[in-house]
Amino acid sequence: MKIVVVGGTGLIGSQVVGILGGNGHDVVAAAPTTGIDALTGAGLAEALEGADVVVDVSNSPSFEADPALDFFTRSARNVTGAAKEAGVRHHVTLSIVGVDLLPENGYYRAKVAQEEVARDSGLPYTIVRAAQFFEFIAPVMAMSTEDGQVRLPSTQLRPIASADVAAAVAAAAQGEPLRGVRSVAGPEMHRLDRIGEITLAAEPDGRTVVTDETAGLFAGVPDGVLTGDDTVDTAPTRYEDWLKRH
Repeated sequence: MKIVVVGGTGLIGSQVVGILGGNGHDVVAAAPTTGIDALTGAGLAEALEGADVVVDVSNSPSFEADPALDFFTRSARNVTGAAKEAGVRHHVTLSIVGVDLLPENGYYRAKVAQEEVARDSGLPYTIVRAAQFFEFIAPVMAMSTEDGQVRLPSTQLRPIASADVAAAVAAAAQGEPLRGVRSVAGPEMHRLDRIGEITLAAEPDGRTVVTDETAGLFAGVPDGVLTGDDTVDTAPTRYEDWLKRH
Protein backbone atom coordinates (compact mmCIF):
# COMPACT_ATOMS: atom_id res chain seq x y z
CA MET A 1 0.00 0.00 0.00
CA LYS A 2 0.94 3.62 -0.41
CA ILE A 3 0.61 5.36 2.93
CA VAL A 4 1.14 9.09 3.51
CA VAL A 5 2.12 10.04 7.08
CA VAL A 6 1.34 13.70 7.83
CA GLY A 7 3.76 14.79 10.53
CA GLY A 8 6.02 12.01 9.33
CA THR A 9 9.26 13.55 10.60
CA GLY A 10 8.16 14.05 14.23
CA LEU A 11 8.51 11.86 17.33
CA ILE A 12 5.61 9.56 16.48
CA GLY A 13 5.56 10.07 12.73
CA SER A 14 9.17 9.09 12.12
CA GLN A 15 8.60 5.83 14.02
CA VAL A 16 5.37 5.13 12.12
CA VAL A 17 7.21 5.70 8.83
CA GLY A 18 9.92 3.27 9.93
CA ILE A 19 7.45 0.55 10.91
CA LEU A 20 5.38 0.85 7.73
CA GLY A 21 8.43 1.02 5.49
CA GLY A 22 9.87 -2.02 7.23
CA ASN A 23 6.65 -3.87 6.47
CA GLY A 24 7.10 -3.23 2.77
CA HIS A 25 4.71 -0.33 2.24
CA ASP A 26 5.38 2.68 0.02
CA VAL A 27 5.53 5.40 2.67
CA VAL A 28 5.66 9.18 2.22
CA ALA A 29 6.77 11.29 5.20
CA ALA A 30 4.75 14.48 4.77
CA ALA A 31 6.05 17.55 6.60
CA PRO A 32 7.04 21.12 5.74
CA THR A 33 10.67 19.97 5.65
CA THR A 34 9.79 17.49 2.89
CA GLY A 35 7.79 20.08 0.92
CA ILE A 36 4.33 19.01 2.11
CA ASP A 37 2.51 21.42 4.41
CA ALA A 38 -0.85 20.32 5.81
CA LEU A 39 -1.55 23.75 7.28
CA THR A 40 -1.37 25.52 3.91
CA GLY A 41 -2.21 22.50 1.78
CA ALA A 42 0.98 22.88 -0.25
CA GLY A 43 2.10 19.59 -1.77
CA LEU A 44 -0.76 17.53 -0.32
CA ALA A 45 -2.47 16.69 -3.61
CA GLU A 46 0.75 15.46 -5.16
CA ALA A 47 1.73 13.44 -2.08
CA LEU A 48 -1.68 11.75 -1.85
CA GLU A 49 -1.90 10.79 -5.51
CA GLY A 50 -2.39 7.01 -5.60
CA ALA A 51 -2.39 6.71 -1.80
CA ASP A 52 -4.47 4.07 -0.03
CA VAL A 53 -4.15 5.46 3.49
CA VAL A 54 -3.36 8.82 5.06
CA VAL A 55 -2.16 9.00 8.67
CA ASP A 56 -2.28 12.33 10.53
CA VAL A 57 0.10 12.52 13.49
CA SER A 58 0.90 16.21 13.07
CA ASN A 59 0.99 18.48 16.11
CA SER A 60 0.32 22.13 16.74
CA PRO A 61 3.42 24.22 17.46
CA SER A 62 1.41 25.97 20.18
CA PHE A 63 -0.50 24.58 23.17
CA GLU A 64 -2.53 27.78 23.41
CA ALA A 65 -6.24 27.34 22.67
CA ASP A 66 -6.76 29.58 19.62
CA PRO A 67 -3.55 28.73 17.69
CA ALA A 68 -4.06 25.02 18.39
CA LEU A 69 -7.68 25.15 17.22
CA ASP A 70 -6.65 26.91 14.02
CA PHE A 71 -3.85 24.44 13.36
CA PHE A 72 -5.81 21.25 13.96
CA THR A 73 -8.99 22.25 12.16
CA ARG A 74 -7.33 23.88 9.16
CA SER A 75 -4.78 21.12 8.63
CA ALA A 76 -7.40 18.38 9.14
CA ARG A 77 -9.70 19.96 6.56
CA ASN A 78 -6.83 20.25 4.10
CA VAL A 79 -5.79 16.64 4.65
CA THR A 80 -9.28 15.16 4.43
CA GLY A 81 -10.20 17.32 1.44
CA ALA A 82 -7.11 16.29 -0.51
CA ALA A 83 -7.58 12.66 0.56
CA LYS A 84 -11.15 12.58 -0.77
CA GLU A 85 -10.00 14.04 -4.07
CA ALA A 86 -7.30 11.36 -4.29
CA GLY A 87 -9.67 8.50 -3.49
CA VAL A 88 -7.91 7.55 -0.25
CA ARG A 89 -9.81 4.73 1.47
CA HIS A 90 -8.70 5.15 5.11
CA HIS A 91 -7.89 8.20 7.25
CA VAL A 92 -6.11 7.58 10.59
CA THR A 93 -5.82 10.35 13.18
CA LEU A 94 -3.80 10.36 16.40
CA SER A 95 -5.59 11.92 19.39
CA ILE A 96 -5.49 11.81 23.20
CA VAL A 97 -7.09 9.54 25.81
CA GLY A 98 -9.81 11.46 27.66
CA VAL A 99 -9.73 14.31 25.15
CA ASP A 100 -13.49 14.83 25.31
CA LEU A 101 -13.54 14.92 29.13
CA LEU A 102 -11.60 18.19 29.63
CA PRO A 103 -13.61 20.91 27.85
CA GLU A 104 -11.89 23.57 29.95
CA ASN A 105 -8.54 22.70 28.33
CA GLY A 106 -8.12 24.67 25.11
CA TYR A 107 -5.62 22.26 23.54
CA TYR A 108 -7.94 19.32 24.23
CA ARG A 109 -10.87 21.24 22.69
CA ALA A 110 -8.75 21.74 19.57
CA LYS A 111 -8.06 18.00 19.36
CA VAL A 112 -11.80 17.28 19.75
CA ALA A 113 -12.41 19.62 16.81
CA GLN A 114 -9.81 17.72 14.78
CA GLU A 115 -11.61 14.45 15.56
CA GLU A 116 -14.89 16.00 14.43
CA VAL A 117 -13.35 16.91 11.07
CA ALA A 118 -12.29 13.28 10.64
CA ARG A 119 -15.75 11.97 11.53
CA ASP A 120 -17.56 14.45 9.31
CA SER A 121 -15.27 14.14 6.29
CA GLY A 122 -17.06 11.20 4.70
CA LEU A 123 -13.82 9.21 4.62
CA PRO A 124 -13.59 5.83 6.35
CA TYR A 125 -11.60 6.65 9.47
CA THR A 126 -9.89 5.38 12.60
CA ILE A 127 -9.04 7.58 15.59
CA VAL A 128 -6.25 6.30 17.83
CA ARG A 129 -6.34 7.97 21.24
CA ALA A 130 -3.12 7.61 23.22
CA ALA A 131 -2.21 8.41 26.82
CA GLN A 132 0.62 10.84 27.64
CA PHE A 133 4.00 9.77 26.25
CA PHE A 134 6.88 8.77 28.52
CA GLU A 135 8.94 11.33 26.61
CA PHE A 136 6.62 14.06 27.89
CA ILE A 137 7.42 13.45 31.57
CA ALA A 138 10.81 15.23 31.62
CA PRO A 139 9.51 18.40 29.89
CA VAL A 140 6.53 18.53 32.29
CA MET A 141 8.96 18.29 35.20
CA ALA A 142 11.17 21.00 33.72
CA MET A 143 8.21 23.35 33.34
CA SER A 144 7.28 22.75 36.99
CA THR A 145 10.77 23.25 38.47
CA GLU A 146 11.62 26.24 40.63
CA ASP A 147 14.52 26.59 43.08
CA GLY A 148 15.38 22.92 42.87
CA GLN A 149 11.83 21.76 43.54
CA VAL A 150 9.63 19.99 41.00
CA ARG A 151 6.07 20.88 41.94
CA LEU A 152 3.65 18.25 40.64
CA PRO A 153 0.06 17.30 41.45
CA SER A 154 -0.93 13.74 42.31
CA THR A 155 -2.91 13.49 39.08
CA GLN A 156 -3.54 9.91 37.99
CA LEU A 157 -2.19 8.95 34.57
CA ARG A 158 -1.24 5.88 32.57
CA PRO A 159 1.66 6.98 30.36
CA ILE A 160 2.88 5.09 27.32
CA ALA A 161 6.11 4.81 25.34
CA SER A 162 6.04 6.69 22.03
CA ALA A 163 7.23 3.49 20.33
CA ASP A 164 4.09 1.73 21.54
CA VAL A 165 1.94 4.60 20.27
CA ALA A 166 3.65 4.41 16.88
CA ALA A 167 3.03 0.66 16.77
CA ALA A 168 -0.68 1.20 17.46
CA VAL A 169 -0.94 3.89 14.76
CA ALA A 170 0.91 1.72 12.24
CA ALA A 171 -1.38 -1.22 13.05
CA ALA A 172 -4.43 0.98 12.48
CA ALA A 173 -3.03 2.17 9.14
CA GLN A 174 -2.57 -1.41 7.97
CA GLY A 175 -6.01 -2.52 9.15
CA GLU A 176 -9.57 -1.82 8.14
CA PRO A 177 -11.20 1.49 9.17
CA LEU A 178 -12.88 1.26 12.57
CA ARG A 179 -15.16 4.24 11.95
CA GLY A 180 -14.55 4.81 15.63
CA VAL A 181 -11.91 5.08 18.35
CA ARG A 182 -9.18 2.76 19.61
CA SER A 183 -7.52 3.89 22.86
CA VAL A 184 -4.04 2.83 24.00
CA ALA A 185 -2.19 3.42 27.26
CA GLY A 186 0.72 2.08 29.25
CA PRO A 187 0.54 -1.03 31.46
CA GLU A 188 0.65 0.81 34.80
CA MET A 189 -1.28 3.48 36.65
CA HIS A 190 0.89 6.22 38.15
CA ARG A 191 0.48 9.44 40.07
CA LEU A 192 2.30 12.32 38.41
CA ASP A 193 4.19 13.29 41.56
CA ARG A 194 5.23 9.67 42.07
CA ILE A 195 6.41 9.29 38.49
CA GLY A 196 8.50 12.43 39.04
CA GLU A 197 10.15 10.71 42.01
CA ILE A 198 10.78 7.58 39.93
CA THR A 199 12.41 9.70 37.24
CA LEU A 200 14.75 11.48 39.65
CA ALA A 201 15.62 8.22 41.41
CA ALA A 202 16.79 6.84 38.07
CA GLU A 203 18.84 9.92 37.29
CA PRO A 204 19.35 12.18 40.32
CA ASP A 205 20.09 15.80 39.48
CA GLY A 206 19.66 17.50 42.85
CA ARG A 207 15.98 18.28 42.43
CA THR A 208 13.25 17.02 44.74
CA VAL A 209 9.56 16.49 44.06
CA VAL A 210 6.99 18.44 46.05
CA THR A 211 3.34 17.44 45.75
CA ASP A 212 1.31 20.51 44.80
CA GLU A 213 -2.25 19.94 43.60
CA THR A 214 -2.37 23.40 41.99
CA ALA A 215 0.81 23.07 39.91
CA GLY A 216 1.33 22.57 36.21
CA LEU A 217 -0.62 21.42 33.19
CA PHE A 218 -2.54 18.59 34.86
CA ALA A 219 -3.61 20.26 38.10
CA GLY A 220 -7.12 19.34 39.13
CA VAL A 221 -7.68 16.68 36.46
CA PRO A 222 -10.03 14.05 37.94
CA ASP A 223 -8.95 10.44 38.21
CA GLY A 224 -9.88 8.40 35.16
CA VAL A 225 -9.56 11.19 32.60
CA LEU A 226 -5.91 10.58 31.65
CA THR A 227 -6.04 6.81 32.06
CA GLY A 228 -8.96 5.78 29.89
CA ASP A 229 -11.66 3.28 30.79
CA ASP A 230 -11.71 -0.51 30.71
CA THR A 231 -11.79 -0.52 26.89
CA VAL A 232 -8.21 0.80 26.66
CA ASP A 233 -5.68 -1.48 24.99
CA THR A 234 -2.62 -1.94 27.19
CA ALA A 235 0.85 -1.43 25.70
CA PRO A 236 3.73 -3.59 27.00
CA THR A 237 6.45 -1.11 28.00
CA ARG A 238 6.82 -0.17 31.68
CA TYR A 239 8.08 3.31 32.53
CA GLU A 240 10.94 2.13 34.74
CA ASP A 241 12.14 -0.29 32.04
CA TRP A 242 11.98 2.51 29.50
CA LEU A 243 13.99 4.79 31.81
CA LYS A 244 16.77 2.22 32.07
CA ARG A 245 17.09 2.16 28.27
CA HIS A 246 17.06 5.95 27.96
